[in-house]
Amino acid sequence: MNRNQDLSSWGMTRRQALLSGTAMGLAGGLPLRQSRGEAQRDPGPLGQAEHCIMMWLGGGPAQMDTFDPKRQTSDGLKDPGSAYKAIDTVVPGVQLCEHLERTATMMDRCTAVRTLQHDEIDEHAAASYRMHVGRPTSGTVVYPSMGSVIVHRKPALSETVPAYVLMGYPSPGRMPGFLGPECGFIYLTDTGSGPKGLSRPVRVSEDRMERRLALLKQMQNNFGKAYATDSQVEAYIAASRKGFELAGPDFMSVFDLDSEPADLRNSYGEEFGQRCLLARRLIERGSRFVEVSFNLTFVNGTGWDTHNEGQQKQHLLIRALDQALTTLMADLEQKRLLDKTLIIICGEFGRPASFDGGGGRGHWAKAFSGLLAGGGLSHRGAIGVTDELAQQHADGPIVTVPDWFATIYAAMGINYLEEMYAGDRPVPLTDGGHPLRALFT
Repeated sequence: MNRNQDLSSWGMTRRQALLSGTAMGLAGGLPLRQSRGEAQRDPGPLGQAEHCIMMWLGGGPAQMDTFDPKRQTSDGLKDPGSAYKAIDTVVPGVQLCEHLERTATMMDRCTAVRTLQHDEIDEHAAASYRMHVGRPTSGTVVYPSMGSVIVHRKPALSETVPAYVLMGYPSPGRMPGFLGPECGFIYLTDTGSGPKGLSRPVRVSEDRMERRLALLKQMQNNFGKAYATDSQVEAYIAASRKGFELAGPDFMSVFDLDSEPADLRNSYGEEFGQRCLLARRLIERGSRFVEVSFNLTFVNGTGWDTHNEGQQKQHLLIRALDQALTTLMADLEQKRLLDKTLIIICGEFGRPASFDGGGGRGHWAKAFSGLLAGGGLSHRGAIGVTDELAQQHADGPIVTVPDWFATIYAAMGINYLEEMYAGDRPVPLTDGGHPLRALFT
Protein backbone atom coordinates (compact mmCIF):
# COMPACT_ATOMS: atom_id res chain seq x y z
CA MET A 1 0.00 0.00 0.00
CA ASN A 2 1.51 3.37 -1.00
CA ARG A 3 1.31 6.68 0.84
CA ASN A 4 -1.56 8.01 -1.29
CA GLN A 5 -3.56 4.90 -0.42
CA ASP A 6 -2.75 5.45 3.25
CA LEU A 7 -4.05 9.03 3.05
CA SER A 8 -7.17 8.08 1.12
CA SER A 9 -7.99 5.50 3.77
CA TRP A 10 -8.13 8.46 6.19
CA GLY A 11 -10.47 10.33 3.83
CA MET A 12 -7.98 12.98 2.65
CA THR A 13 -5.74 13.72 -0.32
CA ARG A 14 -2.02 14.43 -0.05
CA ARG A 15 -2.75 18.16 -0.59
CA GLN A 16 -5.34 18.14 2.20
CA ALA A 17 -2.89 16.38 4.48
CA LEU A 18 -0.20 18.99 3.83
CA LEU A 19 -2.63 21.84 4.42
CA SER A 20 -3.85 20.13 7.59
CA GLY A 21 -0.27 19.74 8.81
CA THR A 22 0.46 23.42 8.11
CA ALA A 23 -2.64 24.44 10.01
CA MET A 24 -1.62 22.33 13.00
CA GLY A 25 1.84 23.86 12.94
CA LEU A 26 0.38 27.38 13.02
CA ALA A 27 -1.93 26.38 15.84
CA GLY A 28 0.91 25.02 17.91
CA GLY A 29 0.49 21.40 16.71
CA LEU A 30 -1.17 18.31 18.12
CA PRO A 31 0.53 15.23 19.53
CA LEU A 32 1.07 12.58 16.87
CA ARG A 33 -1.13 10.09 18.68
CA GLN A 34 -4.08 12.51 18.41
CA SER A 35 -3.49 13.50 14.80
CA ARG A 36 -3.97 9.89 13.72
CA GLY A 37 -7.50 10.01 15.01
CA GLU A 38 -9.65 6.98 14.39
CA ALA A 39 -6.83 4.93 12.91
CA GLN A 40 -5.03 5.10 16.25
CA ARG A 41 -8.03 3.65 18.08
CA ASP A 42 -9.12 0.96 15.60
CA PRO A 43 -6.33 -1.38 14.49
CA GLY A 44 -8.82 -3.97 13.23
CA PRO A 45 -8.87 -7.59 14.43
CA LEU A 46 -5.99 -8.56 16.68
CA GLY A 47 -4.73 -12.00 17.62
CA GLN A 48 -4.44 -13.56 21.04
CA ALA A 49 -0.98 -15.14 21.05
CA GLU A 50 0.75 -14.95 24.42
CA HIS A 51 4.28 -16.01 23.45
CA CYS A 52 6.63 -15.70 20.50
CA ILE A 53 9.54 -17.92 19.44
CA MET A 54 11.76 -16.54 16.69
CA MET A 55 13.98 -19.00 14.83
CA TRP A 56 16.69 -16.77 13.41
CA LEU A 57 18.46 -18.17 10.32
CA GLY A 58 21.33 -15.71 10.37
CA GLY A 59 23.17 -15.40 7.08
CA GLY A 60 20.11 -15.46 4.84
CA PRO A 61 18.40 -18.71 3.76
CA ALA A 62 17.75 -19.25 0.07
CA GLN A 63 14.00 -18.92 -0.48
CA MET A 64 14.00 -21.12 -3.62
CA ASP A 65 15.75 -23.87 -1.63
CA THR A 66 13.33 -23.75 1.31
CA PHE A 67 9.86 -22.14 1.42
CA ASP A 68 9.48 -20.96 -2.19
CA PRO A 69 10.79 -23.72 -4.50
CA LYS A 70 10.88 -23.21 -8.25
CA ARG A 71 12.13 -25.27 -11.17
CA GLN A 72 15.24 -27.24 -10.29
CA THR A 73 18.61 -26.21 -11.72
CA SER A 74 20.13 -28.58 -14.25
CA ASP A 75 23.75 -28.09 -13.24
CA GLY A 76 23.98 -25.99 -10.04
CA LEU A 77 26.32 -23.57 -11.79
CA LYS A 78 25.18 -21.77 -14.94
CA ASP A 79 21.51 -22.70 -14.82
CA PRO A 80 19.68 -20.67 -12.14
CA GLY A 81 16.96 -22.36 -10.12
CA SER A 82 16.22 -24.34 -6.99
CA ALA A 83 18.90 -26.73 -5.81
CA TYR A 84 16.33 -29.34 -4.82
CA LYS A 85 13.09 -30.68 -6.17
CA ALA A 86 9.75 -29.40 -4.85
CA ILE A 87 7.25 -31.54 -2.94
CA ASP A 88 3.55 -31.07 -2.27
CA THR A 89 2.25 -30.18 1.18
CA VAL A 90 -1.07 -30.79 2.94
CA VAL A 91 -2.21 -27.40 1.64
CA PRO A 92 -3.27 -27.75 -2.02
CA GLY A 93 -1.10 -25.73 -4.39
CA VAL A 94 1.60 -25.03 -1.80
CA GLN A 95 4.99 -26.71 -2.21
CA LEU A 96 8.22 -26.80 -0.22
CA CYS A 97 11.69 -28.10 -0.95
CA GLU A 98 12.14 -31.85 -0.58
CA HIS A 99 14.23 -31.49 2.59
CA LEU A 100 11.26 -29.96 4.45
CA GLU A 101 9.25 -33.15 4.17
CA ARG A 102 8.05 -33.12 7.79
CA THR A 103 7.05 -29.48 7.59
CA ALA A 104 5.08 -30.29 4.43
CA THR A 105 2.74 -32.45 6.53
CA MET A 106 2.07 -29.54 8.93
CA MET A 107 1.74 -26.57 6.57
CA ASP A 108 -1.91 -26.17 7.55
CA ARG A 109 -0.50 -24.69 10.79
CA CYS A 110 1.89 -22.40 8.88
CA THR A 111 2.06 -19.58 6.35
CA ALA A 112 5.12 -18.98 4.21
CA VAL A 113 5.28 -15.25 3.49
CA ARG A 114 7.02 -15.28 0.11
CA THR A 115 7.18 -11.61 -0.85
CA LEU A 116 9.17 -10.02 1.96
CA GLN A 117 11.45 -7.21 0.82
CA HIS A 118 13.70 -4.39 1.99
CA ASP A 119 16.54 -2.32 0.53
CA GLU A 120 19.48 -3.65 2.57
CA ILE A 121 21.33 -6.17 0.42
CA ASP A 122 25.06 -6.58 0.86
CA GLU A 123 25.51 -5.72 4.52
CA HIS A 124 24.58 -8.50 6.96
CA ALA A 125 24.67 -6.28 10.05
CA ALA A 126 22.38 -3.61 8.57
CA ALA A 127 19.93 -6.18 7.20
CA SER A 128 19.91 -8.12 10.47
CA TYR A 129 19.23 -4.88 12.36
CA ARG A 130 16.35 -4.11 9.97
CA MET A 131 14.75 -7.53 10.54
CA HIS A 132 15.10 -7.26 14.32
CA VAL A 133 14.09 -3.62 14.78
CA GLY A 134 11.78 -3.01 11.83
CA ARG A 135 13.43 0.13 10.49
CA PRO A 136 16.86 1.47 9.50
CA THR A 137 19.31 2.80 12.04
CA SER A 138 18.87 6.41 13.12
CA GLY A 139 21.36 9.03 14.13
CA THR A 140 19.03 10.43 16.79
CA VAL A 141 17.01 7.52 18.21
CA VAL A 142 18.19 4.09 19.39
CA TYR A 143 15.18 1.96 18.50
CA PRO A 144 14.14 -1.13 20.47
CA SER A 145 14.12 -4.65 19.07
CA MET A 146 10.97 -6.63 18.31
CA GLY A 147 11.47 -8.70 21.46
CA SER A 148 11.83 -5.59 23.61
CA VAL A 149 8.67 -4.03 22.14
CA ILE A 150 6.70 -7.20 22.82
CA VAL A 151 7.78 -7.47 26.46
CA HIS A 152 7.18 -3.73 26.87
CA ARG A 153 3.63 -4.01 25.55
CA LYS A 154 2.66 -7.37 27.10
CA PRO A 155 2.55 -7.63 30.92
CA ALA A 156 4.92 -10.13 32.53
CA LEU A 157 3.47 -13.61 32.98
CA SER A 158 5.97 -14.71 35.61
CA GLU A 159 8.41 -13.19 38.07
CA THR A 160 10.60 -16.30 38.07
CA VAL A 161 11.61 -16.47 34.40
CA PRO A 162 12.81 -13.64 32.12
CA ALA A 163 10.32 -12.19 29.66
CA TYR A 164 12.91 -11.93 26.84
CA VAL A 165 15.52 -14.62 26.25
CA LEU A 166 18.17 -14.66 23.53
CA MET A 167 20.02 -17.76 22.36
CA GLY A 168 22.24 -16.06 19.82
CA TYR A 169 24.68 -13.21 19.29
CA PRO A 170 23.75 -10.07 21.32
CA SER A 171 23.95 -7.63 18.41
CA PRO A 172 22.66 -4.01 18.54
CA GLY A 173 19.45 -5.05 16.81
CA ARG A 174 18.46 -7.22 19.78
CA MET A 175 18.83 -4.41 22.32
CA PRO A 176 16.00 -2.57 24.14
CA GLY A 177 17.07 0.86 22.88
CA PHE A 178 15.16 3.75 24.44
CA LEU A 179 12.84 1.32 26.28
CA GLY A 180 15.66 0.70 28.78
CA PRO A 181 17.27 -2.35 30.38
CA GLU A 182 14.04 -3.63 31.93
CA CYS A 183 12.99 -4.59 28.37
CA GLY A 184 16.34 -6.22 27.64
CA PHE A 185 17.20 -9.89 27.25
CA ILE A 186 18.83 -12.63 29.24
CA TYR A 187 21.61 -14.04 27.06
CA LEU A 188 22.20 -17.80 26.93
CA THR A 189 25.21 -19.62 25.50
CA ASP A 190 24.66 -23.09 26.96
CA THR A 191 21.34 -24.93 26.89
CA GLY A 192 22.41 -27.14 29.78
CA SER A 193 23.66 -24.76 32.47
CA GLY A 194 21.88 -21.44 32.02
CA PRO A 195 23.39 -17.94 32.00
CA LYS A 196 26.90 -18.05 33.40
CA GLY A 197 26.41 -14.68 35.09
CA LEU A 198 23.53 -16.06 37.15
CA SER A 199 25.31 -19.16 38.45
CA ARG A 200 27.19 -18.86 41.74
CA PRO A 201 30.82 -19.93 41.29
CA VAL A 202 31.72 -23.06 43.27
CA ARG A 203 34.55 -21.22 45.04
CA VAL A 204 32.07 -18.68 46.50
CA SER A 205 30.22 -20.04 49.53
CA GLU A 206 26.56 -19.29 50.13
CA ASP A 207 27.37 -17.14 53.19
CA ARG A 208 29.92 -15.15 51.21
CA MET A 209 27.41 -14.66 48.45
CA GLU A 210 24.84 -13.32 50.92
CA ARG A 211 27.36 -10.80 52.27
CA ARG A 212 28.17 -9.65 48.74
CA LEU A 213 24.49 -9.20 47.92
CA ALA A 214 23.91 -7.20 51.12
CA LEU A 215 26.83 -4.90 50.26
CA LEU A 216 25.58 -4.49 46.68
CA LYS A 217 22.09 -3.65 47.91
CA GLN A 218 23.47 -0.96 50.21
CA MET A 219 25.55 0.56 47.39
CA GLN A 220 22.57 0.50 45.01
CA ASN A 221 20.34 2.21 47.56
CA ASN A 222 22.92 4.96 48.14
CA PHE A 223 23.53 5.43 44.42
CA GLY A 224 19.79 5.44 43.72
CA LYS A 225 19.19 8.16 46.29
CA ALA A 226 22.01 10.27 44.84
CA TYR A 227 20.44 10.05 41.37
CA ALA A 228 16.79 9.80 42.36
CA THR A 229 15.58 11.77 39.33
CA ASP A 230 17.55 9.76 36.75
CA SER A 231 15.20 7.19 35.18
CA GLN A 232 18.12 5.36 33.53
CA VAL A 233 19.78 4.72 36.87
CA GLU A 234 16.49 3.51 38.32
CA ALA A 235 15.95 1.14 35.38
CA TYR A 236 19.49 -0.23 35.60
CA ILE A 237 19.19 -0.96 39.33
CA ALA A 238 15.81 -2.64 38.79
CA ALA A 239 17.26 -4.80 36.01
CA SER A 240 20.24 -5.75 38.19
CA ARG A 241 18.00 -6.84 41.05
CA LYS A 242 15.84 -8.81 38.62
CA GLY A 243 18.94 -10.65 37.48
CA PHE A 244 19.70 -11.88 40.98
CA GLU A 245 16.08 -12.94 41.46
CA LEU A 246 16.43 -15.11 38.35
CA ALA A 247 19.38 -16.92 39.89
CA GLY A 248 16.90 -18.87 42.01
CA PRO A 249 15.89 -22.52 41.46
CA ASP A 250 12.67 -21.76 39.56
CA PHE A 251 14.48 -20.31 36.56
CA MET A 252 17.59 -22.47 36.72
CA SER A 253 15.46 -25.64 36.68
CA VAL A 254 14.38 -24.72 33.14
CA PHE A 255 17.79 -25.91 31.94
CA ASP A 256 17.33 -29.44 33.23
CA LEU A 257 16.61 -30.85 29.78
CA ASP A 258 17.34 -34.35 31.08
CA SER A 259 14.02 -34.21 32.91
CA GLU A 260 12.29 -34.43 29.52
CA PRO A 261 11.50 -37.89 28.08
CA ALA A 262 14.48 -39.23 26.14
CA ASP A 263 12.37 -39.88 23.05
CA LEU A 264 11.22 -36.27 22.97
CA ARG A 265 14.74 -34.88 23.42
CA ASN A 266 16.00 -37.08 20.61
CA SER A 267 13.15 -36.08 18.33
CA TYR A 268 14.24 -32.43 18.53
CA GLY A 269 17.64 -33.30 17.08
CA GLU A 270 21.06 -31.81 17.74
CA GLU A 271 22.02 -28.47 19.33
CA PHE A 272 19.60 -26.26 17.39
CA GLY A 273 16.77 -28.65 18.26
CA GLN A 274 17.80 -28.63 21.92
CA ARG A 275 17.62 -24.84 21.86
CA CYS A 276 14.08 -25.13 20.52
CA LEU A 277 13.20 -27.54 23.33
CA LEU A 278 14.59 -25.05 25.84
CA ALA A 279 12.50 -22.33 24.17
CA ARG A 280 9.39 -24.42 24.75
CA ARG A 281 10.30 -24.90 28.42
CA LEU A 282 10.82 -21.15 28.78
CA ILE A 283 7.51 -20.10 27.26
CA GLU A 284 5.78 -22.87 29.20
CA ARG A 285 6.96 -21.13 32.38
CA GLY A 286 6.00 -17.65 31.22
CA SER A 287 8.64 -16.12 28.92
CA ARG A 288 7.10 -13.83 26.32
CA PHE A 289 9.77 -13.75 23.59
CA VAL A 290 12.54 -16.25 22.91
CA GLU A 291 14.95 -15.97 20.00
CA VAL A 292 16.69 -19.17 18.95
CA SER A 293 19.56 -18.52 16.54
CA PHE A 294 20.54 -21.23 14.10
CA ASN A 295 24.18 -20.14 13.94
CA LEU A 296 25.91 -23.51 13.98
CA THR A 297 28.16 -23.06 10.97
CA PHE A 298 30.25 -26.19 11.36
CA VAL A 299 27.56 -28.31 9.71
CA ASN A 300 28.22 -26.94 6.21
CA GLY A 301 31.07 -24.51 6.79
CA THR A 302 29.13 -21.28 6.22
CA GLY A 303 25.78 -21.60 7.93
CA TRP A 304 22.90 -19.98 6.01
CA ASP A 305 25.27 -17.57 4.24
CA THR A 306 25.70 -20.12 1.47
CA HIS A 307 28.40 -18.65 -0.73
CA ASN A 308 30.67 -21.09 -2.55
CA GLU A 309 30.97 -24.47 -0.83
CA GLY A 310 28.33 -23.64 1.78
CA GLN A 311 25.65 -24.45 -0.78
CA GLN A 312 26.85 -28.02 -1.16
CA LYS A 313 25.75 -29.13 2.31
CA GLN A 314 22.93 -26.63 2.78
CA HIS A 315 20.49 -29.56 2.88
CA LEU A 316 21.90 -30.56 6.28
CA LEU A 317 20.79 -27.22 7.72
CA ILE A 318 17.37 -27.51 6.10
CA ARG A 319 16.84 -31.02 7.47
CA ALA A 320 17.83 -29.90 10.98
CA LEU A 321 15.38 -26.99 10.72
CA ASP A 322 12.67 -29.36 9.48
CA GLN A 323 13.20 -31.72 12.40
CA ALA A 324 13.31 -29.04 15.09
CA LEU A 325 10.37 -27.01 13.75
CA THR A 326 7.97 -29.91 13.36
CA THR A 327 8.89 -31.40 16.74
CA LEU A 328 8.38 -28.01 18.38
CA MET A 329 4.98 -27.54 16.73
CA ALA A 330 3.84 -31.04 17.69
CA ASP A 331 5.17 -30.60 21.23
CA LEU A 332 3.40 -27.24 21.65
CA GLU A 333 0.23 -28.68 20.16
CA GLN A 334 0.28 -31.62 22.56
CA LYS A 335 0.60 -29.16 25.44
CA ARG A 336 -2.14 -26.93 24.00
CA LEU A 337 0.31 -24.09 23.54
CA LEU A 338 0.59 -23.86 19.74
CA ASP A 339 -2.35 -21.48 19.33
CA LYS A 340 -0.88 -19.35 22.11
CA THR A 341 2.64 -19.32 20.64
CA LEU A 342 3.60 -17.52 17.44
CA ILE A 343 6.62 -19.09 15.74
CA ILE A 344 8.63 -16.86 13.41
CA ILE A 345 11.30 -18.08 11.00
CA CYS A 346 13.39 -15.60 9.04
CA GLY A 347 16.86 -14.38 8.17
CA GLU A 348 18.16 -10.96 7.17
CA PHE A 349 17.50 -11.54 3.45
CA GLY A 350 17.29 -14.30 0.86
CA ARG A 351 19.51 -15.48 -2.00
CA PRO A 352 19.41 -15.11 -5.80
CA ALA A 353 18.55 -18.08 -8.01
CA SER A 354 21.86 -17.80 -9.86
CA PHE A 355 25.09 -19.32 -8.57
CA ASP A 356 28.48 -17.77 -7.90
CA GLY A 357 31.76 -19.10 -9.22
CA GLY A 358 32.01 -21.62 -6.39
CA GLY A 359 28.49 -22.95 -6.82
CA GLY A 360 27.03 -20.92 -3.95
CA ARG A 361 24.58 -18.01 -3.87
CA GLY A 362 24.92 -14.30 -3.14
CA HIS A 363 22.50 -12.01 -1.26
CA TRP A 364 18.98 -10.99 -2.31
CA ALA A 365 16.44 -8.71 -0.59
CA LYS A 366 13.97 -7.80 -3.35
CA ALA A 367 11.82 -10.86 -2.61
CA PHE A 368 12.51 -13.47 0.07
CA SER A 369 10.61 -15.73 2.45
CA GLY A 370 9.75 -15.82 6.12
CA LEU A 371 7.44 -18.26 7.85
CA LEU A 372 4.79 -17.82 10.54
CA ALA A 373 3.36 -20.81 12.42
CA GLY A 374 0.86 -21.31 15.21
CA GLY A 375 -0.20 -18.25 17.16
CA GLY A 376 -3.91 -18.81 16.52
CA LEU A 377 -3.70 -17.31 13.03
CA SER A 378 -5.83 -18.32 10.04
CA HIS A 379 -3.04 -20.10 8.22
CA ARG A 380 -3.19 -20.83 4.50
CA GLY A 381 0.15 -22.40 3.62
CA ALA A 382 1.54 -19.44 1.73
CA ILE A 383 0.91 -15.77 0.97
CA GLY A 384 2.45 -13.93 -1.97
CA VAL A 385 3.73 -15.18 -5.31
CA THR A 386 7.17 -14.61 -6.83
CA ASP A 387 8.37 -15.01 -10.41
CA GLU A 388 9.79 -18.18 -11.96
CA LEU A 389 13.10 -17.72 -10.10
CA ALA A 390 11.71 -16.51 -6.74
CA GLN A 391 13.48 -13.19 -7.20
CA GLN A 392 10.72 -10.69 -7.93
CA HIS A 393 7.19 -10.06 -6.69
CA ALA A 394 4.62 -11.48 -9.12
CA ASP A 395 1.26 -11.49 -7.32
CA GLY A 396 -0.34 -11.01 -3.93
CA PRO A 397 0.85 -8.52 -1.31
CA ILE A 398 4.31 -6.99 -1.25
CA VAL A 399 5.29 -7.39 2.39
CA THR A 400 7.63 -4.69 3.67
CA VAL A 401 9.53 -5.08 6.92
CA PRO A 402 7.09 -2.71 8.70
CA ASP A 403 4.22 -4.91 7.39
CA TRP A 404 5.99 -8.00 8.76
CA PHE A 405 6.35 -6.32 12.16
CA ALA A 406 2.74 -5.09 12.15
CA THR A 407 1.56 -8.64 11.43
CA ILE A 408 3.62 -10.06 14.29
CA TYR A 409 2.50 -7.38 16.76
CA ALA A 410 -1.14 -7.80 15.72
CA ALA A 411 -0.85 -11.58 16.18
CA MET A 412 0.42 -10.91 19.70
CA GLY A 413 -2.65 -8.78 20.43
CA ILE A 414 -0.62 -5.54 20.31
CA ASN A 415 -2.12 -2.46 18.68
CA TYR A 416 0.53 -1.81 16.04
CA LEU A 417 -0.82 1.76 15.57
CA GLU A 418 0.21 2.79 19.07
CA GLU A 419 3.28 4.77 19.96
CA MET A 420 6.19 4.50 22.33
CA TYR A 421 8.13 7.44 23.67
CA ALA A 422 11.84 8.12 23.37
CA GLY A 423 11.89 10.78 26.05
CA ASP A 424 9.23 13.22 24.87
CA ARG A 425 9.42 12.08 21.28
CA PRO A 426 6.60 9.81 20.05
CA VAL A 427 7.80 6.78 18.05
CA PRO A 428 5.26 4.56 16.23
CA LEU A 429 5.56 0.84 16.95
CA THR A 430 6.10 0.23 13.22
CA ASP A 431 7.33 2.43 10.43
CA GLY A 432 3.88 2.65 8.81
CA GLY A 433 3.29 -1.09 8.60
CA HIS A 434 0.01 -2.88 7.87
CA PRO A 435 -0.67 -6.48 8.97
CA LEU A 436 -1.56 -9.28 6.57
CA ARG A 437 -5.31 -9.21 7.16
CA ALA A 438 -5.86 -12.62 5.53
CA LEU A 439 -4.27 -14.17 8.61
CA PHE A 440 -6.86 -12.63 10.94
CA THR A 441 -10.10 -13.70 9.22
